[in-house]
Amino acid sequence: QVQLVESGGGLVQPGGSLTISCAVSGSIFTFYSMGWYRQAPGKQRESVAIITSGGSTNYADSVKGRFTISRDNAKNTVDLQMNSLKPEDTAVYYCNVHTLRLGLPYYYWGQGTQVTVSS
Repeated sequence: QVQLVESGGGLVQPGGSLTISCAVSGSIFTFYSMGWYRQAPGKQRESVAIITSGGSTNYADSVKGRFTISRDNAKNTVDLQMNSLKPEDTAVYYCNVHTLRLGLPYYYWGQGTQVTVSS
């Protein structure tokens, strides 16, 4: 079975940096994209950064220039490097894989990792 496990979350001061990782296990033969989403209390889950199967990346306007998504094929991880963190970046960050299951679009999700930006 496919499983996504996030790690690396924690508490960081404003302006600091943090890298979170998503370890992907199981067989995924076809995927359209992998990425990171986040959800703050009382707010809707939003896309943060996406990397497609072709290597293209897309970022939310709020994180452009500060966050970098990458995929490490050797380690089977999807990482999100976060720099110049702001308090408004505080949220639970979820790893996502958009793929096909039984010929239909399917989205795998990790359990989430908490990122708190506070002094």
